[in-house]
Amino acid sequence: MQNNGFSTNKTWNVLGRLIDFSSPKVMGILNVTPDSFYDGDRYNDITAALKQVEKMITDGADMIDVGGYSSRPGAEDISAGEEATRVVDIIAAIAKDFSGIPISIDTFRSSVATKALDAGAGIINDITGGDHDPSLRKLAIARHAPYIIMHMRGTPKDMTRLAQYDDVVKEVLSSLQKKAHDYSLEGVVDIAVDPGFGFAKNVDQNFELLRNLEAFRMIRKPLLVGISRKSMVWRTLDVKSEDALNGTTALNMVALTKGADILRVHDVKEARECVKLYQRIG
Repeated sequence: MQNNGFSTNKTWNVLGRLIDFSSPKVMGILNVTPDSFYDGDRYNDITAALKQVEKMITDGADMIDVGGYSSRPGAEDISAGEEATRVVDIIAAIAKDFSGIPISIDTFRSSVATKALDAGAGIINDITGGDHDPSLRKLAIARHAPYIIMHMRGTPKDMTRLAQYDDVVKEVLSSLQKKAHDYSLEGVVDIAVDPGFGFAKNVDQNFELLRNLEAFRMIRKPLLVGISRKSMVWRTLDVKSEDALNGTTALNMVALTKGADILRVHDVKEARECVKLYQRIG
C-alpha cells in the first residue's frame, strides 16, 4: 500500500542495497547504553546484542538502529570515546553475522559515526538534526549514507526546559523542511525526517504533532516516527514503559494512516503486524 497525499515513491541506497519506501518499514532499536529509559544495559554484551538482533530480524525488522548515547530526558553526557566503545564492536558483529540487514548508527557525533560506518553501518540517525556537528552531513555525503534529520532543542539533559512553542506543528515542520532543503543542496542524497516525539516536547505537544502528522508529507522525504514506549504513551495510560506496548501499537497505526514511512520501535513483531494490517486497509 502506498502512502497518499504528498508521498512519493522514494528509495534509499544503503551500501549498494535499495530500500523502497513504497511500503512502510520497521526499524528495530538496539540500545547499548546502561541507562536507556526502557532497555538500559540489556544489550551491552555482544552475545546478548546479537541474539536480540536475530530476534528482530526474524520478527520482520527492515533495519537495525544502534545507539550508545542515552537520549532519555535528563541523561548525563558521555565522551565520544565512550560512545564509540559501546557501539563499534557490536556493529561490526552485526554486519558480520547478519550481512543482509541495513544498520543505522544513532549518534550526533561525526567521530562516532565514522567509526560506525567503518564497522559496517550504512545509515546516520542524528537526533540533533545537524545542529551539534555539521560534519555529520559532510560524512553522509562522502560515504553516500542516508541521513535521518530529527527535530529537537538543546540536549537530552536540558531539553525538557525548552518545550516552548507558539505553534509546535508549524515550528517543527518549518525547521525540518528548511534542513531537508538545505542539506539536499549541500549534497546529502538520501534523507528522512523525524519530528522527534518526546524531544523538547511535552505530552500535549507530542499528540498535537501526531494529530497533524500528514503535514510533514509536504517535505517529500521518508517520514520516521519514533513513539515506542515513550512518555506520551505511558503517562496517558498511567502505566509503566514496560506496559506500554499496546498503546504504542495503537499510536503506530495512527502514524501509518497519517503517512509514516518508518516505525522506529523496540517491539518489531507487533510493529510488523501493524504494518501488515495497515496495508490490508487500502
